[in-house]
Amino acid sequence: MAHEHHHHHHHTPKMTSLNGIFILSITLNLLFVGVEATIGLLEGSLSLLSDAGHNLSDVFSLVLVLVAFQLAKVHPNAHYTYGYKKSTVLISLLNAIILLVAVGAIIIESIHKFREPSPLNGVAISWTAGVGILINGATALLLMKGQKNDLNVRGAFLHMAADTLVSVGVVISGIVIALTGWTVIDPVVSLLIAAVILVSTWNLLSDSLRLSLDGMPEGLTLDHVEATLKNHPHVSDVHHIHVWAISTTDNALTAHIVVNHPDHFEEVKHDLKHRLKDLGIAHATLETELEGSHCHDACC
Repeated sequence: MAHEHHHHHHHTPKMTSLNGIFILSITLNLLFVGVEATIGLLEGSLSLLSDAGHNLSDVFSLVLVLVAFQLAKVHPNAHYTYGYKKSTVLISLLNAIILLVAVGAIIIESIHKFREPSPLNGVAISWTAGVGILINGATALLLMKGQKNDLNVRGAFLHMAADTLVSVGVVISGIVIALTGWTVIDPVVSLLIAAVILVSTWNLLSDSLRLSLDGMPEGLTLDHVEATLKNHPHVSDVHHIHVWAISTTDNALTAHIVVNHPDHFEEVKHDLKHRLKDLGIAHATLETELEGSHCHDACC
């Protein structure tokens, strides 16, 4: 019987570059919140003030992701043997919930505007929202590449993409209001934007919930992992397979591997760990069992 556990850490360069992107994004968006809130107060625009509040919640979300990156670097200790890596999953779940709350706020505000439309300065609204498109759009582009590999970055990307959509909607509303005085376009566009954000947030929410419950990470299936482990000339069976996410970027696995001869134990473990790493599972704990030892259903 043999038992081995290897850890591989290969995310530091990516995290460092993302830290810079997030700090820049937080700074730009905080400045925009200040400008938008000021113009909203001066023009008496509830839509601009609401959007400023929404942008402020997105700044909070960006800060949360930055905190998640720092927590992921904390070394394991006696109480948290994986460190605080799992906090990245919990923060991605929190970000999904914040997005849903933002959608609810947009819907409530839109209903309020339908009931009590108010005169608006379409030109001032359009110019301010135009600045928002540039800032939010630039932030979303910076995050676009990283969002494919990390739930937290995807959450931040969705926040910024949603904000860009909101700003586009506000620009359209402002132009239509300036030309026609038709203020009802404002809540109509807001509801359309809310629907788009809701659809994009659903996957983030379901992925975050699944990882919080130690479900199978995205891009992996139990059948594929099992086939990868079994596809070795010296492996006759595999059982007790468990795969879960340690963080939004690190996956782990434990499995019992039945080997046909004790001389091949180390070779099998070495080969399978490399195969698992190619699947995105860098933390593998493999227990090897000798074929015919009859310990498939008990911990040997």
